[in-house]
Amino acid sequence: MSKTCVTAQVIEHSTIVGDVFELVVTAPEIASITRPGQFVHIRLADTLDPLLRRPFSIADCDAAKGTLTIIYRVVGRGTALMTKLRPGDNIDCMGPLGNGFALTGQRPLLVGGGMGLAPLVMLAKAFCSRPATVLMGGRNEQELFWPSIYTSVCQNIHITSDDGSVGHRGFTVDILPELLKQDKFDIIYACGPHAMLKGVAEAAARNGIPCQVSLEEYMACGVGACLSCTCASSSGKRHKVCTDGPVFWAGEVAW
Repeated sequence: MSKTCVTAQVIEHSTIVGDVFELVVTAPEIASITRPGQFVHIRLADTLDPLLRRPFSIADCDAAKGTLTIIYRVVGRGTALMTKLRPGDNIDCMGPLGNGFALTGQRPLLVGGGMGLAPLVMLAKAFCSRPATVLMGGRNEQELFWPSIYTSVCQNIHITSDDGSVGHRGFTVDILPELLKQDKFDIIYACGPHAMLKGVAEAAARNGIPCQVSLEEYMACGVGACLSCTCASSSGKRHKVCTDGPVFWAGEVAW
């Protein structure tokens, strides 16, 4: 898979809600070859602390403008430092990394939980001629800011929240069986917490629907050298999520 390491310039950086931010950078060399589901590995250009890069899903990509959009939550020192970036600042950006989604099917269902909805934005846009249905979940109403991002490309959106503050009270997998009865989806894509992915994969298998999952793992190198992001496979071998994934067919993963 082609990848490159570039100095990307920040052109927009804003707060979406609370500790969630949207970062837009110019990286035409990466944007021109990015596919939905791939990610970038970022290091702040002016510091070696923290030393290791951080992986971020690519939420959107504009090849014509040469831009990448990243939606991230502050979870540690690296992302806390990122919040200080301003337009005109530079970051060290490597990508696109990993394998993206297979754009098959005519009636796709996208299932995302929490920040797992970030890589599904670009995927939803890729299905503009055959609009996707989206099932999204989060802890509460504040965490579910996603509908405003998805409505420009998807009209059929279903929402669940753990506390019932918006949409259906419960988890995405609670209403998934009913959705699968209502419509004849021919492929399911999912990204989010492991428990959610397991539930989606099992529901897809019961209904005979092909399913791809995007796994979230800690990564150090992003290129398959350090083995810090391996996961168990159904074949008994270990998958390297950064290079074999992060997108897998659900049947390839040992749940």
